[in-house]
Amino acid sequence: MDTVDNTAYQDRNSADRDRLVLRPGEPGYDEELAGFQTGFAQRPALIFAASSADDVAAAVRYAASAGLPVGVQATGHGLPGAAEGGVLITTKRMDEVSVDPQARTVRVQAGVRWGQVVAAAEPYGLAPLNGSAPGVGAVSYTLSGGLGILAREFGYAADHVRSLDVVTADGRLRHVTPASDGDLYWALLGGGHHFGVVTELEIGLVPVARLYGGSLAFDGRAVDPVAVLRAYERWTRTVPDGLTSSFAAVPYPDVPGMPAQLRGRYVISVRVAYTGADGERVVAPLREIGPVLADSLREMPYAESHTIHSDPDFPHTYYGDSAVLSELDAAAAGELLARTGPDATAMCVVQINHLGGALAQDAPNSVPHREGRFLVRLLAMADREQAREVLDPAFEGIASWTIGRALNFAFGAGDRTEGLYDAGTRKRLAGLKSQYDPANLFRRNYNISD
Repeated sequence: MDTVDNTAYQDRNSADRDRLVLRPGEPGYDEELAGFQTGFAQRPALIFAASSADDVAAAVRYAASAGLPVGVQATGHGLPGAAEGGVLITTKRMDEVSVDPQARTVRVQAGVRWGQVVAAAEPYGLAPLNGSAPGVGAVSYTLSGGLGILAREFGYAADHVRSLDVVTADGRLRHVTPASDGDLYWALLGGGHHFGVVTELEIGLVPVARLYGGSLAFDGRAVDPVAVLRAYERWTRTVPDGLTSSFAAVPYPDVPGMPAQLRGRYVISVRVAYTGADGERVVAPLREIGPVLADSLREMPYAESHTIHSDPDFPHTYYGDSAVLSELDAAAAGELLARTGPDATAMCVVQINHLGGALAQDAPNSVPHREGRFLVRLLAMADREQAREVLDPAFEGIASWTIGRALNFAFGAGDRTEGLYDAGTRKRLAGLKSQYDPANLFRRNYNISD
């Protein structure tokens, strides 16, 4: 366990001492750690509850002087795993959002959630390239790529970042653009928190006020889930590049407290988001798959786009990972559904995202595996050990088509870094890591220095 030199900290100047710093056992320590993920314990030796970039810089300088690793937490959705000791910088108080409607940009601080950005951009008929869950932190999600609701039309959120403010391992606050620091800009966007603590992003917005979207849900006990998946895969070969969609399979437990319409059901669904005018025509083949449990496809304001996926908004325990696929083999996918369906020993959520379109276009960042055709995302509502007993064999069954993993969707797999980057990207990232963080201060993540 890392230890803290309290004397060294107390001897710092009065401005540093006035900052909110918490140690184990002190009032507010446990509350400050609370986040969306409840399955992995974080027990840092020192928490810096940052309210500004200056606070972040002070925390990094202290950690560097004490030789302590640094972690960052905004909402706690994507924790790499349990951690003890070191310094944790919490950024939830840094929640300012500023839209420039003329430039079609938004500036977001490190603790901002996507729902705040959607709400700020909506009055101007603009939208960010946010993910499906409004409560997810905008900065961390973007640094890991950012697979948005309209991803096939506009690409990754990282592709639209204009500039970043970041505190690097030397304690400096840098304003990074492609022109000022091309290598660091490239590394930050796709490299996650390996190179510093990003305190603010400037991101381009897209002129979208409304879209056609929603989901078609099928009863997985009344229709063959594999047949639905085959039909979905065939359908993806016919759709416009601007249409973004996913397939999902969720076996809901038959337990008290579960909504009556979901209790005990195995729900298979197809989710759609599209800005074209011919949405009804394009989705018509999906409605021919079979009788539906629910059909929410409609034109909607972009501010309602989170209802397409209706992700849970309450903290809970989960473990998960992902696989970027070159193709979606029907037999292998059928085996995956069997392993994660109602008979699995843990409740699993399967989501298969259709990639391609603008996601396949090159960009000056380190987001990898752009040639992938599908992304498989598996979550188990269980602790790490129980979850891996179910998910590891499921991923092994699709290994022949797997070209990598997605950093955005690695939940609790912090000891597994293989596949997160292709060999060339990883080599360049590791070289830049040695340049900007030679002591590996920022190692509470999927560490490329291992």
